Amino acid sequence: MPDTIASTAELTGVRQGGLQFPVGIVGTGCHVPSDIVTNADLVRTLDTTDEWITSRTGIRERRWLEDGRTTSDMCVAAARQALENSGRAATDIDAIIVATFTYDQPLPSTALIVKEALGAANAFPLDLGQAACAGGVYGMLTAAHLLQNERLHNVLVIGAECLSRVTDPEERSTRVFFGDAAGAVVMSRTEPGHGLLSWDLDASLSHAVEIPSGGASLPTTAETVGRRQHFLKMDGRAVWVEATKRLPESIRATLDRAGLDPTAVDHYVLHQANLNIVHEAMDVLGVDRTRAGVTVDKYGNTGAATVFTVLHQAMERGEINRGDLLVISGIGAGFIWGTLCLRAG
Repeated sequence: MPDTIASTAELTGVRQGGLQFPVGIVGTGCHVPSDIVTNADLVRTLDTTDEWITSRTGIRERRWLEDGRTTSDMCVAAARQALENSGRAATDIDAIIVATFTYDQPLPSTALIVKEALGAANAFPLDLGQAACAGGVYGMLTAAHLLQNERLHNVLVIGAECLSRVTDPEERSTRVFFGDAAGAVVMSRTEPGHGLLSWDLDASLSHAVEIPSGGASLPTTAETVGRRQHFLKMDGRAVWVEATKRLPESIRATLDRAGLDPTAVDHYVLHQANLNIVHEAMDVLGVDRTRAGVTVDKYGNTGAATVFTVLHQAMERGEINRGDLLVISGIGAGFIWGTLCLRAG
């Protein structure tokens, strides 16, 4: 369902399409667990090697959440940092969007748990549960549209995953890839010519990445647990084919709508599925790989959190300046993908 709305207004040389009020990111935050799991740690129990993991994924270590903590704990920590960096209080937030498929439990709402923990008394909670690794992109675009309502001023968007608890400890094809983290942004209205300029969303149904049991189609039973069907299953080859095709296509479509060339973009914030996919996407676009931030080497694939970890890293390092152009793009199980183009305010 690609966006087909285009504005005729020309703002600082870029067409800002589809929004009555320009919306941007005013603060970022990130939280990763303290427990570091290296490739050497995994090699002790899995039939693999450090060389195999590094060459195929670019991952050298990842973080796994400590016992006794859960996804909402990471969400709250990342959110508090984003609030502090945005200069907003929790009571200034009008909506909280939490993108995760590793929610605390099926009910109640993880976004509601986060709202209560933050003391965000004026916010309504919204859970975005099955966009997987594209959840950060979808959450930010949802926030931008919520902020077209004049009664809403600040929206907190969080992407988080506790993937160590849904990957099979005996399966190297998933276990080595994934880590745990949360990232957050506060989004608010900004001045014309800045913030969100254009976007692209699309999807194509596939079961190449799935958790087979635990839903209405295949409820969890002793038999499904015995078959290990409650763990994440992934066809790595299918992920490679889809990601290296869809990410560049979506980025080009988004930039075309903004009247921009890929070489004009200062910062690429791409989903950290693995390092080889990030490099391949940049090569297809014809843009130097150094313009794409990387966190997958130290955090692994953290699902809906990945784009936030890259964005926050760039902000903390002072790499993003006012007027810079950013592309944020992700693809997740489903397959679901999307891209945002923004000008930093």
